[in-house]
Amino acid sequence: MSPSMDQHTAGTDQQAMLDAHLQLSHHTLAYVKSLALKAALDLRIPDAIHLHGGSATLPQIVSEVTLLHPSKIPCLRRLMRALTLAGVFSVDDGGDEPVYGLTPASRLLIGSEMNVTPFLTLMLDTAFVSSFFDLGEWFRHESPDTSPWKKAHGRDIWDQTDDDARFGKLFGDGMVANSNFLMGIVVKECSSVFQGISSLVDVGGGLGGATQIIAKAFPHVECSVLDLPHVVARAPTNTNVKYVGGDMFESIPSANAVFIKSILHDWGDAECVKILKNCKKAVASQAGGRVIILDMVVGAGSSDKNQHAVETQVWFDLVMMTITGAERDEMEWKKIIFEAGFSHYKITAVLGVKSIIEAYP
Repeated sequence: MSPSMDQHTAGTDQQAMLDAHLQLSHHTLAYVKSLALKAALDLRIPDAIHLHGGSATLPQIVSEVTLLHPSKIPCLRRLMRALTLAGVFSVDDGGDEPVYGLTPASRLLIGSEMNVTPFLTLMLDTAFVSSFFDLGEWFRHESPDTSPWKKAHGRDIWDQTDDDARFGKLFGDGMVANSNFLMGIVVKECSSVFQGISSLVDVGGGLGGATQIIAKAFPHVECSVLDLPHVVARAPTNTNVKYVGGDMFESIPSANAVFIKSILHDWGDAECVKILKNCKKAVASQAGGRVIILDMVVGAGSSDKNQHAVETQVWFDLVMMTITGAERDEMEWKKIIFEAGFSHYKITAVLGVKSIIEAYP
């Protein structure tokens, strides 16, 4: 081999190593992007820009946020540089002072109807993030029943939600915000799912936020919520949604449709099959009976135009793993649906990382 060929091969190998090093560095520093977003939420930067009509200079942003010392202003400029590069905000450098604007992403961080800030704040809270700190050690842990969350906090997430008022409120607000965002899109973009039904029961629907959105969009549908008695006891009374105290592992009231939103990922296959069998009993005798599941299907929704979808689904699955839950791919959903006795199913991937699964008796 000629010297020039040796040099070319060596140069190629060095470039490959540099590319690999860049890839690892990019992954390693990914947490900085997440925590930079958290800082923007804590400082309410999206609101500050919104208050100035959707675009603002740094001095205008500073006038709306609380900085304890002027020395922090150059650091805030550096934070904004990172967040504009990440696409959270836009920037126009054409004038004397950069003008920062809202993007489609940061518009989801303002207002009241579609604001997902409480959900992102929950996901970026120390309680969630710290559950990953000793994940490698957890894999070596002898006890099969201890989740990464319990190992980090000494109790499972549900006990922490009940016992820690701060985290309980954070968790509740986050779940409500995420539910409102998704359901607002579901009733508009997936209205055909609710066509032809006259009654619906939301299994494990809590205080009925999602059900109330369905009832408002489809007033002809008689809507009810099934949840544990102590949950139903706190349900609102100024609504036409009916609340039923019970246990989804025991029985589910009959209806044209059973609606299950993002709760099956909390349970193992055996528990899910038991729940789905009860769902099938509830709709089997009804004309056009079906079970409507709003949840994640890992791999669904991915395309050349949306490479982030499956990656985000996999990250969510790891989050669920820290709690002891799991996200499922289509084959895993198919397994539990058919084991529960359903004849066929349909998956509609139109909700970003979430899908609608319809299961028929």
